[in-house]
This record gives sequence, C-alpha cells and structure tokens, in this order.
Amino acid sequence: GDDLYCTTPAIVERGISCKATNAMLLKVNQIGTISEAIAAYKLCVDQEWGVFVSHRSGETEDSFIADLTVALGTGHLKTGAPCRSERLCKYNQLLRIEEDLGSNAIFAGKDFRKSGRF
Repeated sequence: GDDLYCTTPAIVERGISCKATNAMLLKVNQIGTISEAIAAYKLCVDQEWGVFVSHRSGETEDSFIADLTVALGTGHLKTGAPCRSERLCKYNQLLRIEEDLGSNAIFAGKDFRKSGRF
C-alpha cells in the first residue's frame, strides 16, 4: 500500500482490519513527521507486514532515509536506479553503514516481512 496508506497510522489500521494488503511503503514526507511514520511502521510490524522505506519524486540529496531503513530494520529501501545524485547519495550512505557495521550487517532478503526483527 503506497498511496493507499500515505504512511498514516489511522489509515494503516483500516487496512489491517480490511486485510487490504500485506506491506506498506513508508514515506516520511507523506505523513509529515518521523514519529507518525514510525507509528505506522509499528502497526505494520505487529501484523508481520513488509515495510519498504521509499523516497518521493523530487527527492533531495539528504540521505536520512537510508539511515531510517537500517534503524528500523525494514531491509529494503526503494529509491530507484542510481542514475542521479539524489539517489546515489542514499546508496552511498547504505554502503557506509554496511562498512561501519561490518560482520554485524544483515540483509533481509526473502524475510523482508519480518521488518524490525533482524
């Protein structure tokens, strides 16, 4: 659920009760605050939904969503092909994080629906 949920906890709750989907694209700038985005994320994790952190069109070179992806343990970042600097900076940040974590770095792979449990 991308535009279906808009990273809004109340709408995610409705999606849960309707069994509308089993995953959500988390877009911090859709809801407006990190706290609200994390609340929506927690609802998804409680339902064992997959959560993908995603950029928005017109994105900047701020790499924060790469950090958020790792911090939440979502396992996936949707930011597109590394053909423009605003995308490349996010991939570079993921590489820096992996280097810092060393052998503690974990890739979700097929277990992405276990968001936050890595």
